[in-house]
Amino acid sequence: MSPSHWAYPRPAAKYEGSLIVARDTTTVASFLEDAAHYPNGHTAGIARPSSEAEVAAFVQTARRVLPVGAQSSLTGGATPRGELIVATDRLDRILRVSDSEITVEAGVPLLVLQDTLARRKACYPPVPTFDGAFAGGIAATNAAGAATFKYGTTRDWVRGIKVVLADGSVLELFRGQVRAHPDGFFEFHGPNGSKRVPVPTYQMPQVPKRSAGYFAQPEMDLVDLFIGSEGTLGIITEITYAIVSPCPATCAVWLPMSDESAALMLVETLREEARNTWRTNDPCGIDVAAIEYLDRHSLDLVLQDGIDRKYNVQIPHDSAVALLTQVELPLDTTLTPEAAYEQIGASLLSDAPNTPLVRLCQILSRAGVLDRVELALPQNELRQQQLFAVREAVPEAVNRRVGLAKRNISDEVKKTAADMIVPVSRFAESIKLFQKAFEQRGLDYAIWGHISDGNVHPNVIPQSNEDLQKGQEAILECGDEIIRMGGCPLAEHGVGRNPVKQPLLRRLYGKTGIEQMRQVKAALDPEGKFSPGVLFPEEPVAME
Repeated sequence: MSPSHWAYPRPAAKYEGSLIVARDTTTVASFLEDAAHYPNGHTAGIARPSSEAEVAAFVQTARRVLPVGAQSSLTGGATPRGELIVATDRLDRILRVSDSEITVEAGVPLLVLQDTLARRKACYPPVPTFDGAFAGGIAATNAAGAATFKYGTTRDWVRGIKVVLADGSVLELFRGQVRAHPDGFFEFHGPNGSKRVPVPTYQMPQVPKRSAGYFAQPEMDLVDLFIGSEGTLGIITEITYAIVSPCPATCAVWLPMSDESAALMLVETLREEARNTWRTNDPCGIDVAAIEYLDRHSLDLVLQDGIDRKYNVQIPHDSAVALLTQVELPLDTTLTPEAAYEQIGASLLSDAPNTPLVRLCQILSRAGVLDRVELALPQNELRQQQLFAVREAVPEAVNRRVGLAKRNISDEVKKTAADMIVPVSRFAESIKLFQKAFEQRGLDYAIWGHISDGNVHPNVIPQSNEDLQKGQEAILECGDEIIRMGGCPLAEHGVGRNPVKQPLLRRLYGKTGIEQMRQVKAALDPEGKFSPGVLFPEEPVAME
C-alpha cells in the first residue's frame, strides 16, 4: 500500500484517575534549571505521568505545558518559564525488542536502553555522548553524537513514534506510512476535526547534522516533522528505534599531536580509508565510526583538573590537539590481546599480516605519530571507558566553570557556546574562524567535537559579565560565516530558548522561514500550548 498524506490521530485511552501535580518546593526546585544553567526558571508544578492516557488527560486540561526529560538540554529548552512541566521519567518501560528494533517509552535513559541491548549483543549506534539522556528527548531534538560519520543522526534510526497532540489525541506513526502531498501539506483527520499542516519550503543545509527547527523536504515523511521539533508540536511518549545486531567490536585510539595541520590531514586519510572500506566491504579495511577532536584549550582543562593523572593518559607538553578515534573491527573472538599487539608490532614489516589494526598502524607510522598513540582494544573495555571519560571531562569542566561563574560573578551567567557544522573540506577554516572571533575579544575558550563529520562545540569560559555579551557577539558573527560556508550553525543541540541560537535560526532560514515554522505550529498547536518560546519567541521579533 502506497503512503498517504492523511494522518489519523485517535482518542487516547480514557484515564479515570486524577494526575497529581507536585507543587512542593523541593520537587519544583529540581526542575528549574537544565544543563545550560539557563537562569530564572519557574513553574507552578510538575506532573509525572506513567502512561500515555495520563499524558493525554493532562494535556487536555493544561493551558501551557513544557515536556521535560533528563534535563540535559544545553539550550534552555528544558528550563520552565511558568508552564506546568510534564516530566517523562515515569514513562520508563522497555516495550519490545527484536533483532532489528527496540520500542521504548520516552523516559527510558539511553544507558538503560544500551544495557538492554548489550544483553542481546546488540546496540543503538548514533547515541549522543551523554548516556543519561532520555529516549524521547533525543528524538525530540534529533540528537546526534560522535558516530554520525558512519551511522547518521537519530532521525535515520527512528522507525516509529507515538505523539500526544495538543487536543489530547494520539498520533501513532510508522516510517513510510504518511508522506506529504506533492503540493506540500499533510491532512490530519482526528476525533476533534480536520486540519491541514503545511510543509515549510526553505532549503536545509546539506550537512550530516541539522538540529535547527522543523525538518522540511518535498514529500517528506510525517515522522520527520516531530523529530527535532523540541516538544513544540506534541509530546513523544513512545519510540521505535532501529538497532545493530550483533554490535561491532571497537578499538579506541588516543592520539595527541603536536601539529594541528598534520592532525587534519590524518583525519581526512582515515575518513577516506573508511569510505573505501564501506564501498568495497573489505574485511581488512579500516572501518572508522568516529573521530573526536580536542583543541589545546580543551587539553589544558584536562591537565588543570588532573584528569590525565586520574586515568594515566599521556598528553605531551607539545600537544596542539588530540584525536580520539573509534575503529570498528571484525568480530574475531580468536584474536587475543597478545596476538593483536603482536600484529601491531609487525606493522612496520613488509610481511606484516593484512588486518585492520596493521593497516591503521601503518598509516599512523607514515604520519610519524605511531610512537604517540595509545590503542585500547575491544577486550579492554575499562581502558576504552577511561579514554572516553577524558573526552567527556572537557564539557564537564566547562559546565562546572560556568556554574561557578554563575555563583561567584552573577546569577545571569549562562552557558555561552556554539554547536556548528561545516562541510568537512572547510573544517580547518571553521576552526580558524572560531579562534579569531574569541581571541580578538580576549575570551577564554575551548573547542572540541566531532571532527569526522565537521561538527565542533566552541565554548566560552566566562570570567566576567562582559564575557557573555562578547561571547554572544562572537558566536553570531561565526554563525553568519558558517552559513556562508554551506554549514549549519545549529548542528545537534537544538535551539531551545537560547538568546543566541534563536537569532541563528532566523539568520539560517530568514523571516519567511520562521513564519513558515509558525504556521506549522499554529496548525498543530493553535493555542500555543506546547513549549511556548522554544525555537522562536511567542511573538514575532524584528530581524537583526
